[in-house]
Parts: sequence; structure tokens; C-alpha cells
Amino acid sequence: MADVTRSCCFTGHRPEKLKKAEEDIKKGLETAIDQAIKDGFTTFITGMAQGVDIWAGQMVLCRREANPALRLVAALAYPNGEKRWAAAWKKQYVQLLEAADEVVAISPAYHKACYQKRDEWMVNHASRVIAVYDGVAGGTKNTIEYARKCGVEVSPVQG
Repeated sequence: MADVTRSCCFTGHRPEKLKKAEEDIKKGLETAIDQAIKDGFTTFITGMAQGVDIWAGQMVLCRREANPALRLVAALAYPNGEKRWAAAWKKQYVQLLEAADEVVAISPAYHKACYQKRDEWMVNHASRVIAVYDGVAGGTKNTIEYARKCGVEVSPVQG
């Protein structure tokens, strides 16, 4: 794993929970990612969930074409978590996974707390969290609270 001080991770809602338009979310994500790069972050960790995680990973890969110093780490809650997804999301997941510089499976198989464990692992390996969040309880809120408890900077993107 890369230098934590130059590593940034993402958290955010799945598409069906987002209150803003996808294009607005993506614009905010792009701005936050570009700012992180300007601030010296070179490693980006995505949790590989539908929506924010996949979009953010795709944006990092686009920027990596012009800046080969950028790295993408795919943090999987458990292997094969995408198996029941719709074909379009599954295709994006596989493309992202294949393009990632590093793939880490946090748990060997699904269990009740595997997503929380993945989120904590990402925060523990980053010094900034880019968070697409609208105030609703759930995994994104828990990740933000954990980051703050750990003293990790949270960069909000309105969700």
C-alpha cells in the first residue's frame, strides 16, 4: 500500500439513494478529485460499490492517462460481490477492477460487517476521504464519522 499521507479514499451513496442528479454528483466528484491531485494525493482508494465508488474510480483512471504517477486501489468488501448486479454495473466493475493498480479483498467472503470493515480499512489507509453525502444515516455517514474520529480529513461533495 502507498504512503497514507498521499492516499485518498471515497465514500458515497449508491445511485438509488442519491438526491441530486448524477451529472451534478459527477461534477462535484471531479472537482474534489482534481483538488486532491493538486494537493499532492497520488493514490486513490475506491470501495467498488455502484454509483459514487465506480464513478470516482473511472475519473481517477481518466486522469491517470495524463498523470502516470496516479494509482487506483480497488478495496473489495469481499470477492465476487458484483455477481448479482445488473449487467451495465457489472461491466463497469470488471473494467475498473482490471485497470486498478492494486486489488485488496478485505474479507474472504460476505458477512454482516464486511462493508463496514472495508470502509474502515480505506479510512485507515488514507489521509483524506472524499464523501458524497446528503445527511442520511447509513454506511456513508458511518464512514465519515469513523474518519473524523480517526482524525482523517473529510472533503464533502453534496449528495
